[in-house]
Amino acid sequence: MEEKFKAIVNDTFEFSLSLKDLETLDVISDSKKSNIIYAHKSVEANIFETDFRNRIYTVSINGNRYQVRLKNKLDALIAKMGLSLGNTAIEDEILAPMPGIILEVNVSEGDEVKKGDFLCVLEAMKMENTLTAPRDGIVKSVNIAKGETVDKGKLLIEFHKND
Repeated sequence: MEEKFKAIVNDTFEFSLSLKDLETLDVISDSKKSNIIYAHKSVEANIFETDFRNRIYTVSINGNRYQVRLKNKLDALIAKMGLSLGNTAIEDEILAPMPGIILEVNVSEGDEVKKGDFLCVLEAMKMENTLTAPRDGIVKSVNIAKGETVDKGKLLIEFHKND
């Protein structure tokens, strides 16, 4: 089965692309701009912003700006299962990115943590997911215990607000 990709433009238009479709594109680039040639037609394209982690790009094509979000087969499967990838933490909260069981809790209320410190381990779909601190801070509350089952979106750990 051929792998398919989706390109969602401005959260409005959705295009399905195959590897064969992508192979038919020719891209000519210099340091300032790119030209994409498809079906013997050329369009000028510039990338203004990139969010590699979420695969979101702001591009200008022939002078018009578009936000393009790319999705692959794994993204579709995760969405279908109601799960999410990566750390869904916001500045002051760590939320469960998916349902699972807490295997470890590595912090307590009042602990000082540095960005990237291991906070807890969540087992989901037979995989261990280590959730890390999104920033330096002090733990305000720990709302989980080892062995506890959690649902997606449950507040696990909260930090004191940055002032």
